[in-house]
Amino acid sequence: MKVLVLGGDGFCGWPSALHLSARGHDVVIVDNLSRRKIDIELEVDSLTPIRPIGERLRAWKEVSGKEIGFVDLNVGKDYQELVDLISAQKPDAIVHFAEQRAAPYSMKSARHKRYTVDNNLNATNDVLAAIVETGLDIHLVHLGTMGVYGYGTAGMKIPEGYLKVKVETEEGLKDQEILYPANPGSIYHMTKTQDQLFFYFYNKNDKVKITDLHQGIVWGTQTEETKKDERLINRFDYDGDYGTVLNRFLMQAAIDFPMTVHGTGGQTRAFIHIQDTVRCIQLAVENPPQSGEKTRIMNQMTETHRVRDLAKMISDMAGAEIAYLPNPRNEADENDLHVENDTFLSMGLKPITLAEGLMEEVTDIARKYADRCDRSKVKSVSYWNKDREAADAEAAGNA
Repeated sequence: MKVLVLGGDGFCGWPSALHLSARGHDVVIVDNLSRRKIDIELEVDSLTPIRPIGERLRAWKEVSGKEIGFVDLNVGKDYQELVDLISAQKPDAIVHFAEQRAAPYSMKSARHKRYTVDNNLNATNDVLAAIVETGLDIHLVHLGTMGVYGYGTAGMKIPEGYLKVKVETEEGLKDQEILYPANPGSIYHMTKTQDQLFFYFYNKNDKVKITDLHQGIVWGTQTEETKKDERLINRFDYDGDYGTVLNRFLMQAAIDFPMTVHGTGGQTRAFIHIQDTVRCIQLAVENPPQSGEKTRIMNQMTETHRVRDLAKMISDMAGAEIAYLPNPRNEADENDLHVENDTFLSMGLKPITLAEGLMEEVTDIARKYADRCDRSKVKSVSYWNKDREAADAEAAGNA
């Protein structure tokens, strides 16, 4: 299949592009390298050294014999160029990672909120509009987030995108199926809930084939493909804006930095290893919805854990200290989370779990590149509101 990977230089996009290429798909990455520019803005680099995109692609051709194309294009801004590219390439599928992906970054300031909304919503709408304008039969695979469901306790297993309800009418109760009610916890999550509405409309109005993947928090760094050469290594973000919680804990333990648990640590989250992420992307690309089928929503996660339990697990494993800090996020101190993920399991996904020893692999990578860590960037400094910022300042003053 011909596959365009939008945002293919990023944390999930790069290993997904390699994985699809390794399995025989003709892959073209479309990216304006904005994530690298954010590194410059935040003055923090990936813990792992990331080579220039041209060097990455040459290395992949050397080790695999396969070529991945690259187009420098700002999805969401360069609309006509996007239409022309899709018309010329005629892809069977487009994988859409081209969105600002970090909740804390989206909450740093009004400017960051506006950037996230502008970038994410325009990118999604432009891709959909371009597919319709070209008139091509293209399957759009979008990487969304479990965060669209919110992090409250639902009292039931969260279904895969749709909720069956009964509506009271004059003729009695009628069955309906609706999108699961959105409950975004940040501007970033809000843009993902809006993505759902774009998909609902374009699928209903223009019959666009769409798969929306509601992904849990990714942990791990390496995949089968990124391990093949040092020049192919994936990003490892550890800073307070882009680092994911489990990777941050493992990195902190590796460099003898107290693991930063926010609030009580009672937040329950869904997780998935990066190797399972790329496998899920492959399964989604290779199993498109039928023409006329409603937007297919799948929960892309493999297990749930409470944050403080993860910290204790790593503390027991590595002897690391745990530091409880005020929570910069405006969220419940405690929540439960139960999630359905039957679709990917039925497709043959065999999940990688935390119990399988890969945490040590992440810790080894963190130790190897520990000299690249800027310890001043580890703490989370993006606050959801002024009350959260004031609470942190008060705690620091009392320390």
